[in-house]
Amino acid sequence: MSRKNVILILVPIILGAIYVYYFTEVFDPPTIKIVSQIRPSRKGMVSPVTFAFNSRISLNSVKVVVADDFKTNKYAHPLWHLVADTNSVPIKGFMYGEKIRGMKPAVPKLRAESLQTNVVYLLLVESGKLKGEKTFQTREVVRPAGE
Repeated sequence: MSRKNVILILVPIILGAIYVYYFTEVFDPPTIKIVSQIRPSRKGMVSPVTFAFNSRISLNSVKVVVADDFKTNKYAHPLWHLVADTNSVPIKGFMYGEKIRGMKPAVPKLRAESLQTNVVYLLLVESGKLKGEKTFQTREVVRPAGE
């Protein structure tokens, strides 16, 4: 095989490998995909937030922190922190602050703190070796005129 043929074969292989490495998720560690959604409500001051996963997973840890605090301190004060009691039940999603079967507060009897409007929060979840995170915000509950 001539040198020219070797180069013609190697160049596309090298370019393909570079593309796969930099522009795909093949070599990234697996993560939990999370979608957040603000739900309409007439109760409370802020609208509740729900989180959904792309499949049912058993969670080991759920934590919500203020995103700006987490940028400068990875041990930022959690507003809500649950850990698996024994084996958590596989779930497809949950609402901020609700009880999740098989999980308990990391600090006994501590409840989720109220969310504020115009604050960016960060949800951190773990399931075995998998981790996931999602930034989210909530908004003020809009009350109809006359209420």
